Amino acid sequence: MNNKITAAITAVGAYVPEYRLTNAILETMVDTNDEWIKTRTGVEERRILKGEGKGVSEMGAPAVIELCKKRGIDPSEIDCLICCTVTPDMSFPATANIICFKVGAVNAFGFDLSAACSGFLFGVTTGASLIESGRYKKVVIVGTDKMSAITDYSDRTTCILFGDAAGAILLEPNEEGFGILDSLLKTDGIGMQYLHMKAGGSAKPASIETVMAKEHYIYQEGPAVFKFAVKGMADVSFELLERNQLTGDDIAWLVPHQANKRIIDATANRMGLSIDKVMLNIQRYGNTTSATIPLCLWEWEKKLKKGDKIVLAAFGGGFTWGATLVTWAYNT
Repeated sequence: MNNKITAAITAVGAYVPEYRLTNAILETMVDTNDEWIKTRTGVEERRILKGEGKGVSEMGAPAVIELCKKRGIDPSEIDCLICCTVTPDMSFPATANIICFKVGAVNAFGFDLSAACSGFLFGVTTGASLIESGRYKKVVIVGTDKMSAITDYSDRTTCILFGDAAGAILLEPNEEGFGILDSLLKTDGIGMQYLHMKAGGSAKPASIETVMAKEHYIYQEGPAVFKFAVKGMADVSFELLERNQLTGDDIAWLVPHQANKRIIDATANRMGLSIDKVMLNIQRYGNTTSATIPLCLWEWEKKLKKGDKIVLAAFGGGFTWGATLVTWAYNT
């Protein structure tokens, strides 16, 4: 009998820059304070990639190299590399291209996937389908964003939120029922008006005017995004459990996108999960967009046990949102 092929996570890697931008440093840059930031977002510090000419591939490449070392494989064994980012090194070539070159993934095809903070989740589902097809054996999903590149450090509402980081996972075929079991993913263009970058795309190419008007930075209407995010991320996570006849008791960990502690708490609450089952590192890294979920997996890897059911959940600009059910495939 042929067992169904699922895509199991078999290794995790990550990279965080050394420089720490603390709330205390931000207090000297904009009109804000530590207490205000912590109560509203949960962020205490974020990592910033410093240095001339350094893009997201600078973080994505070491994350992939770490993952290969952990798994004991050579990068030349990778079949496909999907880079989830909204801050690519350049418009083209794709950052996946550049990462493949930097790590020596000479036999992989690669492409970039852009879905804001849900990018990594969308990448996981895409990568899993490549594995399930039976055609590919090793697919790497990299979530990497250099949000400092598009953050206006004179805007106190957004500059407190974001940081830079990369996380990566390896997907391989599994016939024991471990891995990516189900995904519920959504997009709704209604959110475009509330969270976007005004210029730099083909609709509004870069010009002296767009630069002077600060239109190459994140534009966000916080209250509207917050309202949609709380409902979207909580509802989709609950719906995923219901669809798979599961309750919060069956779930070992919730791995939420780290945008705001209040959104995370609302999601855990809706799923009936106690807070000790929630991966939370927003206080150390802030919102690193596509990198938040793999960064959590990397930090908690030693606590994950084979057979653990975990839910990955995200909400991002666009709007994009979703939840993915995973059975963990290995003990560290």
